[in-house]
Amino acid sequence: MRILLVANSSFKLINFRRSLLQQLQREGHELIAATPRDEYTPEFQKMGVTYVELPMDATGTSVVAELKLLLRIFEITRRHKPDAALGFTIKPNIYGAMSSRLLGVPFIPNITGMGSVFDRDDLFARLIKTLYKTAFRRCPRVFLQNPEDLAYFVRSGLITKQQACLLPGSGVDLTNFQITALPGAGSQRTFTLVARMLKEKGVLEFVEAARALAPNFPDARFVLLGPSGSGKAGGLDEADIKRLTADGVVEYRGPVKDVRPVVADADCVVLPSYYREGTPRSLLEAAAMGRPIITTTMPGCKDVVDEGQNGFLCKPRSGQSIETAMRQFLLMSEAAVNEMGTASRRKAEQTFDERIVINHYTSVLQQAS
Repeated sequence: MRILLVANSSFKLINFRRSLLQQLQREGHELIAATPRDEYTPEFQKMGVTYVELPMDATGTSVVAELKLLLRIFEITRRHKPDAALGFTIKPNIYGAMSSRLLGVPFIPNITGMGSVFDRDDLFARLIKTLYKTAFRRCPRVFLQNPEDLAYFVRSGLITKQQACLLPGSGVDLTNFQITALPGAGSQRTFTLVARMLKEKGVLEFVEAARALAPNFPDARFVLLGPSGSGKAGGLDEADIKRLTADGVVEYRGPVKDVRPVVADADCVVLPSYYREGTPRSLLEAAAMGRPIITTTMPGCKDVVDEGQNGFLCKPRSGQSIETAMRQFLLMSEAAVNEMGTASRRKAEQTFDERIVINHYTSVLQQAS
């Protein structure tokens, strides 16, 4: 089969779907990737994947720009004549499904999270829901990453129950993210938040909790890891981050290409997100590396934690709730913390192995061929 993959980022397709691409190639499929160009784009050529540039403003709302994007995806699909197409993120999913429907190509979207638009009831939110419903009408399957999103899409009539297929997030490569020993002991423990620096990722609540704990736990470390949110809605730019870390309580490490050494240096990975995640990649990787997790009860986030077994769940938008969980973790014995880390790895092996995701894709593609 010739398979077209449409996404809003070369980085995400390479880093989060590499194993899927490799498995599809092993099965003899020809792959075409349509994404915006970034520093990871050359990886497609190294992998033997045909690359087609797809300029895109992932958050833009210009009608003219959106029509151009739709026409560009239609033209790519028409020219390359794929036997099936896969989509990731909102615009590639909607416009890819529309184009494929017009051209008679089976299109399989992956809903990687609902974001904030589905919490609104304005004209824009209603438009997005209408586009989803129209675009997905002929899709053989629609992948969703947590039970709440699946239930919402079916209940709202955006897709049918027969179309819906639940995935354990994007999955995680358990051979690439292996369990490592926890570094700290007692109050000498490190809490690390891995995410883009956005307010909705709970960065401010993390800093608030760290400042509350620091006077009584001077040996504890609090680390922020990830790119700034400059230019993003609700983003924290370099100046914001500098102000948040000026007192020395929280350390900002910036973005890294390989998160494994930083996660290995953490005793607990924290994500106080109040964003409608799919299933956060950072939590899957933390679980695979045997890290206890503190996160919120938001859909997607809560699916990675069994309360009290491999971590703690907190209220969204509550620095105090995060502080309480961190304090509880700091007071745990070393044996209890180690058991919590082992439970995280066990959960990753049983639930979030990326081979589960890959098997779903290969099965659906076989049915579509």
